[in-house]
Amino acid sequence: MLPDLLLPMRFPARGIRAFLAVAVLVLSAAPAMAQVNWRMTTEYPQSNISGIGLAAFADRVAARTNGFVTVTNAFDNELKINSGEMPRAALDGRIAGGDAFAGALSGLDPVLGLSTLPFLVQSIEVARAANARARPLYEKALAARGLKLLYLTIWPATGLWSDRALSGADDLPKLNLRAYDANSSAVMRAAGTNAQFLPMDKALAGLKEHQLNAFLTSGDGGAGRKLWDFLPHFTAINYAMPISIAFVRSEAFAGLPEPMQREVLAAAAETEQSQFALLAHRTAENYARMRDNGVNITEPAPPFLVAALRSAATGTIAAWEAQASPDAAAIVEWARQQ
Repeated sequence: MLPDLLLPMRFPARGIRAFLAVAVLVLSAAPAMAQVNWRMTTEYPQSNISGIGLAAFADRVAARTNGFVTVTNAFDNELKINSGEMPRAALDGRIAGGDAFAGALSGLDPVLGLSTLPFLVQSIEVARAANARARPLYEKALAARGLKLLYLTIWPATGLWSDRALSGADDLPKLNLRAYDANSSAVMRAAGTNAQFLPMDKALAGLKEHQLNAFLTSGDGGAGRKLWDFLPHFTAINYAMPISIAFVRSEAFAGLPEPMQREVLAAAAETEQSQFALLAHRTAENYARMRDNGVNITEPAPPFLVAALRSAATGTIAAWEAQASPDAAAIVEWARQQ
């Protein structure tokens, strides 16, 4: 039975209209009040493979949740938060999450540096299989620090951008090189270069100031930053196929209603699949763009150069295995056998 105050015989017509107007306003405002916006960031341009993923994820989330969850993206390090700083920024509430280069997160847990270990993965298929094995370990490492893994992006193979052609190991000591994580910095120093682990923004500043004359990064990372303006040579050493990891603060994800959580995870899974599909043609597209801009691509790399780098890598891989969990080390052993 309706309460007395809603019965027409107890309420003047004008009062009923006023009540209904208020009710409509309250009901129409409720969805807007419940909407959630996540601010997410990446160090890389929107045209880069990480930027493409973040933009696609935002579109899918909005569509799947019918606008209940929206994502506002900041590209190209607009927020001045590099990959290594993103976990703390998320926990502090400055961002909800982001897409971070995994190697820069290895200080949280060694497993997050697995994809940047040198010369273990030499094909897209092995990279995908290795990361499928490692994904539960990535999730656990992030969850222990209050972060929820959303999706992975596998990057094209890492090569060496330089201001000169590289023909062998004797050229390495001439390089003031930007490495992209602690592992690669150690390997490149062992090979004889003057290597530094630098976030992309600091590395670009060093390049423009002529403090650097080489970059360890993929064609994707280099093309997005137009490294050809300074480094017209690219040597395809196939150093690694690293990943970036998109994540959000666990508290922000848990605060969503369960149906919305499912839709967000579905959007993340779709993004991971589309990122993998993108990878199949990404290297060829990057190389075409690089050649159009005057880059000399050496593929395959000179055998003596690769041999020197492989030899320099052994100590770094052994040190990583000593720190990593048995489950993580088992993935490395599996990759060696492929």
